[in-house]
Amino acid sequence: MIQPVLEFSHIDKAFFGVPVLTDVCLALAAGSILGLVGENGAGKSTLLNILGGILPADAGQLRIDGKPFQPARAADSSDARIAMVHQELNLFGNLSVAENLSLAELPCKRWAGLRWVDRGTLAARATSLLGKVGFEADPDTLVERLSPGERQMVEIAKALRGNPRILVFDEPTTSLTRPEAERLFSIIGQLRAEGKSIIYVSHNLEDVLRICDQIAVLRDGRVQASGPAGQFDVGRMIHQMVGRDLDGLFPRHQASRSNEVVLEVRRLSQSGVVNNIQFKLHRGELLGISGLMGSGRTELARILFGLDRYEQGEIILHGRPLPQPRPARCIRRGMALLTEDRRQEGLLMEGSVTENIAFASLRRFASGPFAWLHAKRLDQQTFELTRRLSIDCREIRHQPVRTLSGGNQQKVVLAKWLLRGSDVLILDEPTRGVDVGARHEIYVQINRMVERGAGVLLISSEMEELVGLCDRILVMARGEIISAEERENFDRREILQSAFGKERLS
Repeated sequence: MIQPVLEFSHIDKAFFGVPVLTDVCLALAAGSILGLVGENGAGKSTLLNILGGILPADAGQLRIDGKPFQPARAADSSDARIAMVHQELNLFGNLSVAENLSLAELPCKRWAGLRWVDRGTLAARATSLLGKVGFEADPDTLVERLSPGERQMVEIAKALRGNPRILVFDEPTTSLTRPEAERLFSIIGQLRAEGKSIIYVSHNLEDVLRICDQIAVLRDGRVQASGPAGQFDVGRMIHQMVGRDLDGLFPRHQASRSNEVVLEVRRLSQSGVVNNIQFKLHRGELLGISGLMGSGRTELARILFGLDRYEQGEIILHGRPLPQPRPARCIRRGMALLTEDRRQEGLLMEGSVTENIAFASLRRFASGPFAWLHAKRLDQQTFELTRRLSIDCREIRHQPVRTLSGGNQQKVVLAKWLLRGSDVLILDEPTRGVDVGARHEIYVQINRMVERGAGVLLISSEMEELVGLCDRILVMARGEIISAEERENFDRREILQSAFGKERLS
């Protein structure tokens, strides 16, 4: 039997007496890709943190090339030539690409007791690393000026700095367009061909099946199934992840689109951002917006909610104009925005679950000249929402939302707007970085909103999500709406072709 390059042997880990990993046994073969899948909270991040020297295991052992490996700090893993490419990119936007790539060890020159950064060596080192991932960029470019996909390439180049033997990719495609994801897969294939071993963590099960040699499924901190990728399909992975068969990953709502228009946009324009945007959103309708990154989808959502200004056009909410909207005014008029960046814009990370859910609705639970808060009624309704959305937390009144998994955090943001009772909802990438079980629960709640008469505008980078859920799809490219398709006419290829600006697909 060929000796694995990395083994997890009977790993246990608990926090405050609550088991997070139990008897985890996995092996990574040299020159292969192991796909690691599981719901948010299944234990994937904890397992990777043990490998990365961030957390110690309570029991069990890691082995590299058959020899015990016990990293006590991140440097121990680096010394063992293990590199992590995290979902939350560890880059400094105010520094250049070259500086980010050599931050741990800046090349310096010395003269007469003085030291300064050797810019020539810094740029040459950066160019060499970027060449390994096929990314042509000026090393002096500030990282904040790069697109999310370009930043991902810089993060991978940084991981290759120490010529690692083992690479871990943690949700690497969540911020990438499909062409950028394809480029990433090509790089991963190249790394495997060079003999490097890879652990690939993703909620995109189709991608896992496509690029991985072996697959392991975690649920509740235990390995539920593992083996060659050929033994799995999406249905089997979902069943092992959630412990049940989902009744259709994309459940359809039962509402009929009303003639009543809840949101109308007329000739909306902002120079360099969006141009002549026009559409109507009806009560009881789920309207999707497709487009590549940079097409103007998120910018449109921000303008509609009053986060960004616009130069021309008109926004009409419930039949009344909404001139130069502001978030507070939009909320009062019944509009809600679930942003694509829940951590920075959707949540108070240090606040409790209750505080986050109640934040937009406090006035509705206050009365009297001093606006006394009806805490008991508020607690009852927030508790009911956490139960309804299956938000997994220990104590909603005191537990910080930062301690929840990504999927549960997203459900807290959704609960905030459900409590508010908004009937025009703009959902920007509502399932980004969310596991398949939590996705299904979010889809069910979205459908319930539509069935009770809300109009929902769904922005998504996932074609299957849009096609599976929406009544209509608008396609954006270069800040404009290129096409509009009714459900009975949905064609994935035509929608994607429109997203590329009607250029012919290769």
